Amino acid sequence: MFTWQGPLYQGSIYQKFRDVDLLDKKKTVTALKPGEDRAIFLGLGMILSSVMMFFVLGITILRSYADSVWTEEGVCVVLNSTVTADMNCSYNCGSNCWRVSKYPCLQVYVSINNTGRVSRLSHNEETQDTSSEVSTVPEGKQLKVNQQVPCYYDPSEQQEAVLLTRLYDHSVVFLSLLWPSCMLTGGVLIIVMVKLTQYLSRLCEEIGKIVR
Repeated sequence: MFTWQGPLYQGSIYQKFRDVDLLDKKKTVTALKPGEDRAIFLGLGMILSSVMMFFVLGITILRSYADSVWTEEGVCVVLNSTVTADMNCSYNCGSNCWRVSKYPCLQVYVSINNTGRVSRLSHNEETQDTSSEVSTVPEGKQLKVNQQVPCYYDPSEQQEAVLLTRLYDHSVVFLSLLWPSCMLTGGVLIIVMVKLTQYLSRLCEEIGKIVR
């Protein structure tokens, strides 16, 4: 006797296709999982590196910038520029060898913002700390009498000297913080994008279960 088994046969074909579809989805999830883990590790590495860079910048550039008392920028007029005397300078010439040389001491006095306040001009914070008597002017920079130059001074007047330039001004601080900030933002975005992809994948899977 012949028995019609059409629905059973169709059901078995549907089950095979369904098993193949689930297997493909499982392979896709398995393939994406290592990639997602690597992306998250990359994001965490970028965040950790940016935090370390912020720490290094905080104890170097930012600390020097915050400790500097020459915070106000003004216009200085050169009053005079004279060589007063020779300064002694000792330097290392090898193992257990020290020599002494002399260099001329240049003193430059300026008037700040035409206020009548007269101060000695130094190149930057480093040269001011090295010598409190000599005005170190960078090579190629000539200062003439009555010449106006931008300068930095202490508004509290605790430091009488004024600076021609600062070691770390606003632009240097901004550029120093720009790269670690970009790295931090990139790391956070990578992690957020991976988590968003995982969330959308689970959401599509749940919607697929409801439709079936």
